Amino acid sequence: MGKKNKIKAFIIENFLFGEDNDLKDDTSFLEEGIIDSTGVLELVEYLEEEFDIEIDDEDMIPENLDSLNNLEQFLKKLLKAS
Repeated sequence: MGKKNKIKAFIIENFLFGEDNDLKDDTSFLEEGIIDSTGVLELVEYLEEEFDIEIDDEDMIPENLDSLNNLEQFLKKLLKAS
């Protein structure tokens, strides 16, 4: 399973109560009310554990974390740097 699919499965399971709700790769988690500020922290914790990375506070911005596409690009950048 690819990184994006793992993250999508995590979001569906933890924030959408197991229902896909037509979650697209470019769906904004914040605009759609899928994830709130507490949810962002849960997502970051999951990403750090799942992909063995460390996400700095300054990287916890919507440009990095607000959609599956944004997360995929952010992870590529982080994993390339490590």
